[in-house]
Amino acid sequence: MSAFGRPADVPRWVSIGLIPAVNLVLAFIAAGLVVLLIYWGQYADGTLPGADYLYTPVRAAGLLLKGAFGTFPNWSYTLYYTTNFIFAGLAVAVAFHAGLFNIGAEGQAYIAGLGVGLVCLYLDFLPFILVLPLAIIAAALFGAAWAFIPAYLQAKRGSHIVITTIMFNFIASSLMVYLMVHVLIAPGQQSPESRAFAANTVLPTISEVLSWFGIKMRRLPLNLSFLWALACCVFVWIFIWRTRWGYALRTVGLNPRAAVYGGISVAGIILLAMCISGALSGFIALNEIMGVQRRILLNFVAGAGFVGIAVSLMGRNHPFGIIFAALLFGALYQGGAELNFDMPEITRDMVVVIQGLVILFAGALENLFRPRIEALFRRRAPALQVAKGASS
Repeated sequence: MSAFGRPADVPRWVSIGLIPAVNLVLAFIAAGLVVLLIYWGQYADGTLPGADYLYTPVRAAGLLLKGAFGTFPNWSYTLYYTTNFIFAGLAVAVAFHAGLFNIGAEGQAYIAGLGVGLVCLYLDFLPFILVLPLAIIAAALFGAAWAFIPAYLQAKRGSHIVITTIMFNFIASSLMVYLMVHVLIAPGQQSPESRAFAANTVLPTISEVLSWFGIKMRRLPLNLSFLWALACCVFVWIFIWRTRWGYALRTVGLNPRAAVYGGISVAGIILLAMCISGALSGFIALNEIMGVQRRILLNFVAGAGFVGIAVSLMGRNHPFGIIFAALLFGALYQGGAELNFDMPEITRDMVVVIQGLVILFAGALENLFRPRIEALFRRRAPALQVAKGASS
């Protein structure tokens, strides 16, 4: 029991919705102050009128939102980024529920790209209806295999999962560089890329799907892997909260000693959780390799695995919270690019600062206002119960 009262007195939506929303608002207020400082430094001579100077944070926020959601193509790019972040956030969340901190989603997705690419390169004689499930299986197997080794070292040898997964990110990067430069590079070119995939081995984009109904538009990056990301959210929710394996996984994460007392194999759960986490990370390759790039190339993950840590934290490690957190970071990525175009003073690095502030307030400073907000609801709970009793 805490000093503020019983945890049951606080509605669940306060922890899941209100507190993250407060932290997010504070992050954007802090970002607005940074924008003011940038413009103050560049227009300290007074060339920018005072009213325009104070309006710059509002204008920046408006441009960011317009860049992320203003048009259908902008929505497409935002959801394209969101897809990667959903997969990465789910991967981190599954491991976290088992008490593990998977920092290796980046490397797991990288190796999964190799698996997806091999299917698309060497099984292109098959129809798409067969290539797609094989690519999904390859992404899951390659990602899970790359996560299995750190999991085994943790479960059987006591190596810390954070250290080993970080190390395996670098190993994956070096391995992919070697393979792309010496093995898989397309003949006759200098860029370390494979040949382009055949048309029957790529995921249809949203623009291609719309063309089936007579709606013509330029090619957009959003593809059918977004639907698979949403399906994975449902599957993870069912697995974690509606199966005995999920119950065992959460038990190990909350109290390993109690899990052992209940007959649960902690080592087995570590292996299971990390393999599922690696498989989910691997699905990033479906979006990038099979859906957008349509060839194997270097650095296609582009940091999405690390962003997944922040997405999972903001989403409270819940699949449906992860969807909204991933959408937020997708909007920051896409809207930030448009913001830099319309306001050159705010560089791409500034957008990274905004992302960092979101991570800071949603992660490191998550409990800054939690005690006060929860105390407010605990004080209100008895009065609300009395009022409810009187009305009945």
